[in-house]
Amino acid sequence: VQLQASGGGLVQAGGSLRLSCAASGRTFSSYVMAWFRQAPGKEREFVSAISWSGGSTFYADSVKGRFTISRDNAKNTVYLQMNRMKPEDTAVYYCAAGELVRVSRYEYDYWGQGTQVTVSS
Repeated sequence: VQLQASGGGLVQAGGSLRLSCAASGRTFSSYVMAWFRQAPGKEREFVSAISWSGGSTFYADSVKGRFTISRDNAKNTVYLQMNRMKPEDTAVYYCAAGELVRVSRYEYDYWGQGTQVTVSS
């Protein structure tokens, strides 16, 4: 599976962005999809994940209630809608594919290239 993330940019605090991650390959619908982020000088951290069917979603406490993950298996794409953004959301955001929902980045087999998100105060 090859992943291509897009949709990053510069937004003011309180604003919104939607990230997309397009996947190649016919097995997209069998993978758990997740978003991670990495701020300068910090470890890559879990943001959100969605089951293969889209029926279950998971969020880090820091984004719960503000971010929404979704997927469209017909389009081989996973999305991250980010609302009420904060300066501390500034990071490079990565999409990832794996077999199980895990918060550890080491449990995911495939990664996109990352897209920069910057939230100004």
